[in-house]
Parts: sequence; structure tokens; C-alpha cells
Amino acid sequence: MPLRSTTLGDLERAVMDVLWTQGADQSVRDVMDHLGGGAQKDLAYTTIMTVLDRLAKKGVTERRRDGRAWRYTAAASREELAAGALRSALDAVQADRTAAMLHFLDDASPGELDDLRAALAEVERRRT
Repeated sequence: MPLRSTTLGDLERAVMDVLWTQGADQSVRDVMDHLGGGAQKDLAYTTIMTVLDRLAKKGVTERRRDGRAWRYTAAASREELAAGALRSALDAVQADRTAAMLHFLDDASPGELDDLRAALAEVERRRT
């Protein structure tokens, strides 16, 4: 299922990083424990609970009931989420997608262009 386009804030990205690195079925407490130090160490349990609830409502996480608590899993990989954002951006400029892609590519580094060429070659290989 394609993810709805969503923009993640800094804390949402940090929470998603925990879900992606720690795997499925993380509780709010698990996520808090893995957020560790820095600015996030002073976050309240209810703050993380709210962030996870919002991510579930956005379709970015899936959750299941475990007694009185919820357990959360990323609904898609980082790469799938990024692909959804790219697709959404292209859908927003239906009038001239080619022009939008050219503007994007004009600012691309040589390494990014190499990555794009490799990705296009892989897509072509898969379709033949």
C-alpha cells in the first residue's frame, strides 16, 4: 500500500529512526529508551505517545494492542517513505513534470546523477 505523502518533523524522524533500527513491536517506553541523550532525553512519555499516535494516523506506523499499551512498527522502510514523498512531489506538478525533474537534476551532484543512472538501469533490467 503506498503511503500518503507526509512531512515528518525532527522528533517524528527521530522516532521513526528508532522503529527502523530497532524493528517491529516497539512500545512507547522502548522508543523513549532508544531515543537516548541529547535534547530528546527530557521528553515526556506522553509526548512520545502523542508522536507515535500521530504517525499511526498518518499511516507511517502500524500499531497493535498489547494489553493496555500499543506496540508500533514502521509501516514502510525509509526508502519506501522517501519514494512516496518523491511521487507526491511529482504528482503536485502534473502540468509539467519534465520541467520539475529538470530543475531538480540541474542541482544534482555528479554522485546523485550516477545514482540516478544506476537506478534507471536497474528499473530497465527489471522490466525486460
